[in-house]
Order: sequence, then structure tokens, then C-alpha cells
Amino acid sequence: MNANDRPTRPRARCLIVDDEAPAREELRYLLQSFPHVQVVGEATNAEEAALLLDSLDYDVVLLDIRMAGGTGLDLAARLREQGHPAAVVFTTAYPDHAVEAFDLAAADYLVKPFDEERLGRALRRALGSTGPDEDEPPPHAGEDRVPADLASRIPVQHAGRTVLVEPDDIYYASASRGYSYLKLADDRVLTTYTLADLERRLSAGFFRCHRSYLVNLRHVRELVSDYQGGLVLVIDDSQRSRVEVSRRQTAALRRALGV
Repeated sequence: MNANDRPTRPRARCLIVDDEAPAREELRYLLQSFPHVQVVGEATNAEEAALLLDSLDYDVVLLDIRMAGGTGLDLAARLREQGHPAAVVFTTAYPDHAVEAFDLAAADYLVKPFDEERLGRALRRALGSTGPDEDEPPPHAGEDRVPADLASRIPVQHAGRTVLVEPDDIYYASASRGYSYLKLADDRVLTTYTLADLERRLSAGFFRCHRSYLVNLRHVRELVSDYQGGLVLVIDDSQRSRVEVSRRQTAALRRALGV
């Protein structure tokens, strides 16, 4: 079999839903960098989108939230109730609906403006095996590199702004539906990075003590044994949070702390 005889992977069918024409145009432009995705429909509101989704099988929906005639959250809830197979990626200027979106099993939540790399991550999450290989570099990977001390800061959406959180301000991170919560001294904020992403970015001083927790060793106050012989970390945040340690990580954690 020569290269021309190899079966080609079907392109994922994408529906763009946004009430602003420039936003739809920008999404079409960004999607040109992903040949495995084909835009086969556009809608300006939730009602139009519902009609299109009833008439054609889509693989992924890029969905705005605040639109006339019904919100994107309402449409996502309807799709979930119907068991519709299309994955939903929210694309919005409003960061304050992220938790609601994740409760509706959204594949991702993008806050405008975003770039090709961030969209590529969302598409991989949404399409799974139908998207490009996980090892495939995102568009323009390696370009515009920034110093390591700046790259380790974690962007989060908070109070309508994008805030860059310094590693030292992170007490621990916990997994949530493929995303993560960062526990700060007096707050908890959501980031679209997975724990694996955070582990790569926050290598120095951070320890993956459990499949659901990545802890900043600088903020560990106590090690406490539970009644089953397991280990729990007491964190020095304002709530004195407790973080579970998996049994297989206990010895490595003790070595990392020198105890």
C-alpha cells in the first residue's frame, strides 16, 4: 500500500455558535490551522443552533454563552438531556460561568481572546482519538518562548480578569473533571490546566502526592497518620486544609521532605 492508498481520517464536523460576526470569523480563521476539523455550520443564537444540531450530526460545538434568545448554557443542558454526542467547547468573553459549564460536562471553556495553541488543546479534549495525536505539537509550538520563571506562572480567570498566579502562592492543586482548582491562601480558583500540565510547569518544590493532588512542599505544615495507617498532609493555608497521600507515594514524599 502506498501513501496515496492509505485511508484518510474523517474530518470532525464543527458548529460555531456566536451572535457576533467578528467572533465567528475569528474562529473560522483559527480553525484553518486544524485540518482534521471542518466548519460545516454556523448559528447566531441557541435556537438556530438547536435546529442545525437536530438536522446533522456534529462532532464538536464551539458555543458562546450570552446570546439573544437563550444562553449557550441552556443549549448545552438540552444537548446533555438528549444524550447528543457532540462535544461542547464554550467560547466566551465571560469567565464567571466556568463552573456551570463544567457541571454540564463541557469539554473545555475558553475565555476570549485565545490563540491557536489554546484552541488546539480544547479540540484535543473535545475530539479525543478523532483529533490529532497528543504528541503532535500545537501550531507554532516552540515559537516566542518565554523565560522559565515566567512560564511557570499559571493563568486563571478571576473576577472577570485573567490573573497570573505565582507558584509560591499555590498551596496545592486538586483535580476536577480534567481541570484543576488551585488552592491559594484564602481562595480557590479554577484553571483549565490538568494536574499533569501543572506537574510539568511546577516541577520545583511541588510533589504529586496523590492522583488527585499536587502539593507545594513549602506549604506543608504537618504530616499526620490517619486511623487506617495512611498519611495526610496539613497545609498552612488559612483553613489548615488536609491533603491525602496515596500509599505508594508515602515513602517518596517522606524522602522529599527529609523525614
